[in-house]
Amino acid sequence: MPEGGKLLFDDGCRGLQQFKGGVHFGDFVVWQKDGRPSYQLAVVVDDAAMRITEVVRGEDLLKSAARQLLIYKALDLPVPSFFHCPLVKDDHGVRLAKRHDALSLRSLKQKLGSPTSLIDSWQRFW
Repeated sequence: MPEGGKLLFDDGCRGLQQFKGGVHFGDFVVWQKDGRPSYQLAVVVDDAAMRITEVVRGEDLLKSAARQLLIYKALDLPVPSFFHCPLVKDDHGVRLAKRHDALSLRSLKQKLGSPTSLIDSWQRFW
């Protein structure tokens, strides 16, 4: 994408998204020095191979979707629709993630008791 070029797409959760080359992102790696494809290339090829039509990811990956759209177009692959949902966070606003040893559903159920309590607690995040 040339610097200043615009990329627009409609995200199912976040609405119309607009990214500008050279402002929101520049050149990016598609093949790593160690001979492996980058995340951006790998997810595009994987989604296309599985004929994925709808991609749901966390809102922290919204900018990645723009890069992936460029790859879909460069490889002439069908472009899926995107939906970037809000991240689930704890009471301190910290994202719940495996890499941060976040609570599992099992531990939440043990802490809250019944499945109904778990569902009620979960709904406050949305």
